[in-house]
Amino acid sequence: MSESQRKTYRPWEPQRYRQDAQSPDAKLPEGDVVFFLLDLVPRLDLRRFYAPYEDETRGAPPFDPAMMVCLLLYAYCVGVFASRTMAQACERNLAFVAIVGTDRPAFRTISDFRKLHLEACKDVCGQVLRVAGETGLVKLGNGATDGTKRQGNASRHKAMSYGYMRKEADRVRADIEALVTQAHQQDAEDEAALGRRRGDALPAELARRADRLATIEAAMRRLEARAQADAEAERQRRAEVEAERQRLGTPRRGKAPKPVDETPDDKAQTNFTDPELHIMRTNNKGWEYCGNAQARVDAAHQIIVACDVTAESHDTQQAAPLARLTMAALEQAGIVPPKDATGTAQKIPATYDSGYDSAAAATTVEQLGFDPYMATERQRHQAPEADSPGLLATAQERMAAKVRTPAGRAVYARRKVIVAPVFGQIKEGRGFRRFLLRGLDHIRGEWRLVCVTHNLLKIWRYSWTPFPM
Repeated sequence: MSESQRKTYRPWEPQRYRQDAQSPDAKLPEGDVVFFLLDLVPRLDLRRFYAPYEDETRGAPPFDPAMMVCLLLYAYCVGVFASRTMAQACERNLAFVAIVGTDRPAFRTISDFRKLHLEACKDVCGQVLRVAGETGLVKLGNGATDGTKRQGNASRHKAMSYGYMRKEADRVRADIEALVTQAHQQDAEDEAALGRRRGDALPAELARRADRLATIEAAMRRLEARAQADAEAERQRRAEVEAERQRLGTPRRGKAPKPVDETPDDKAQTNFTDPELHIMRTNNKGWEYCGNAQARVDAAHQIIVACDVTAESHDTQQAAPLARLTMAALEQAGIVPPKDATGTAQKIPATYDSGYDSAAAATTVEQLGFDPYMATERQRHQAPEADSPGLLATAQERMAAKVRTPAGRAVYARRKVIVAPVFGQIKEGRGFRRFLLRGLDHIRGEWRLVCVTHNLLKIWRYSWTPFPM
């Protein structure tokens, strides 16, 4: 093939590329989210992040907390949650380089900073919510609440049932007894051979079994305490049912219920790697140790107003706590409910699926300033509409009728399109499928980071314009 017929390609000069200075400002899109965060983070009140370093004079100077906060927020925005992956991105990704420059934190520095400042992230959540309110993204219209199971950093293979624990504890005690007997015999032989010299060190095998027995017994106590709490809740539920039956004058049907048992079921399990998490049924019909992540979402632009994580698999007891968190978050952000013609604050609509159904929860939510629409059963498309719920006897009947009125149906029908897409954006869009930290407090902090970066992405997409320099 002649030179004139040879294929022409764009020039490739890797040696020159390696020597060129790559400017993130020149290479990244002008409206990239990293520039939004670089504009916003210096304007946040980060005093709680700076406080732990103010009086410490030992060691090398730490990284600027504002830079570390910006790094964490950007990483969570783009779906990078592991500290090792963040550290690698600081060396290879121009957007991360735009934040950290040439002085790049190690993964351990990132990990320790995140764990140390999880509580301080509450302030960032409030300030970001304030920004969302000031830019008109929070309208306090229909607010939907829901929960999603997120797998914890715990393995099912590091768990044990209560029945197996009892057998294992008996076996370990027998092993310890045999080892102690063997140790006494060895001591006698050593005494004869060594005299006054040392020969009394605890055998390693005995120490290992003693630690294992202590771990198993602690797990048994956790299961026993949980069983007692469940038994107390069951007694309270039965008392409420009996009171309602007495009020209506209906006769008891069937056999009297068996006495409440406070002993754990032999199949009840607990985990050794993260004991605070419980095993839960997941969407894929499997069972995993999960945290039940809760979120309250405003309808206007899917801003998360409040969030929390609980170890309870059911949502029944979560409506009231999340309503309190919502009011506290709104107060911190300076967002007030709209008022009617008389100057009275209007109640904020709040929709819940049937998993939250509870007369006590509905009453508490209403007292906190919300107008609850709480499904009492699975909603059917062809169910007849209801008249005014005011004349019905029980709170549950009134709530069921309220959701079936034309106005109630219109409000409740919006619930799924408000909150479900948020969980989809977090799970599918950013890839957050499991918690990386252990311990319920750390998991709550991790979920706050996920939720605040969701709100930051909404602000960036809907209302951000670069701040003047």
